[in-house]
Amino acid sequence: MPATDLVTAELTLTGRLTTASNATFLGSIGDAVVVYKPIAGESPLWDFPDGTLAHREVAAHLVSQALGWDVVPRTWLRDGPLGEGMVQLWQEQDPAQAAVDLVATDNVPETGWKQVLEGRDENGQMVTLIHEDSPALRRMAVFDIIVNNADRKGDHILAMTGGHRHGVDHGLTFHREHKLRTVLWGWVGEALTAEERDGIDRVSDGLQGGLGRQLADLLRAEELDSLAARCALLRSAGRFPAPSGGMPAVPWPLF
Repeated sequence: MPATDLVTAELTLTGRLTTASNATFLGSIGDAVVVYKPIAGESPLWDFPDGTLAHREVAAHLVSQALGWDVVPRTWLRDGPLGEGMVQLWQEQDPAQAAVDLVATDNVPETGWKQVLEGRDENGQMVTLIHEDSPALRRMAVFDIIVNNADRKGDHILAMTGGHRHGVDHGLTFHREHKLRTVLWGWVGEALTAEERDGIDRVSDGLQGGLGRQLADLLRAEELDSLAARCALLRSAGRFPAPSGGMPAVPWPLF
């Protein structure tokens, strides 16, 4: 379907995702299956301005495109049956894969995975939160740092056939204050790769041009300033940061 049709063709609702905290619907635009989150269905939050989550989801997609890593599926604003909202192309993940998992502590894989934290389950058994050690997931972790993602749960990572990883649910991003809460803490202190540094540079450069102009329609000026500052700080440090601040380092629930 041509790109213009995704914006102007009829959006038909086909179902609702009842586990989401905000009104979230499945729909179709022609042959394209989409997720639709109307602004009118956003729940008020104490720390984010009302009615801005859809705009932040679109902004996250624009930053993902600037990075060049296709972290966020195509996302845009348009009118729908319940008013203007965020629309995103549906991604069919591979049910045989999981990029993040909670396993018994004595069953943690020896290679290919990073350990994040340990705790006890409802039966008192020791469990460990782990995520895969892959370039695709590293890139998502860099993306989360840049956009200041306050809600990177395990289920917000879609494991795609072929090894690609998509991130979804980016309404809680771009806050001017430090809000990073994520399950992807496995690379703390590790040096950024050349590819990761180049991606950050593309965002920093883009903020001075077309990307900055696009984001100015979606975010506040102080949020754009904070985005630029996070890029500069991460590029200067050259390493994955450790958790900081008084807020929890991981979201709850984890999945």
